[in-house]
Amino acid sequence: MRMAKVSPLMIAPPLIFAALAAMFWVGMQREDPNALPSAFVGKPAPPVAPAGLPGFARLTDQDLRTGEVTIVNFWASWCPPCRAEHPVLMQMARDGIRVAGANFKDAQADAIEYLDKEGNPFFGISFDPSGRNAVDWGIAAPPETFIVDGDGTVLYKFIGPLVGSHYERTFLPELDAALGRN
Repeated sequence: MRMAKVSPLMIAPPLIFAALAAMFWVGMQREDPNALPSAFVGKPAPPVAPAGLPGFARLTDQDLRTGEVTIVNFWASWCPPCRAEHPVLMQMARDGIRVAGANFKDAQADAIEYLDKEGNPFFGISFDPSGRNAVDWGIAAPPETFIVDGDGTVLYKFIGPLVGSHYERTFLPELDAALGRN
């Protein structure tokens, strides 16, 4: 009795499918499948851009090491999600939370006009028109927001606008924990 020869091309598709299915299954078992780990969490915050916006207090590296928790929000005037989260940042500032702004890839005049019109929630602002400093922070696209401990250690990174259920479920508990409110 002669055995039929099985071509490797007949075995490859089911093996590739099984490998992909296993990778997807492992990925779905993560605690938060939408979370992107940040290389900065638990490490000192990178330096902020040395420039500021005329007429506004400039953010400095020392501002992130005052002993108080600080929110660092990367934003741009041309960014619709940044505009959507702006009222939340204004409320945080009214609530006494230290909110710092890092404006990037923006025109200076547009950023100033936006803050003059919509209000300024930031105690200090860095200005990074080339986006080089944003790269140092690992920013892909605005808005992105960091919670920085009083010693300058990055505690948490949130990608996207500070609105909606994802913000409420993930960012707010991290902020409350950083502020010692839980």
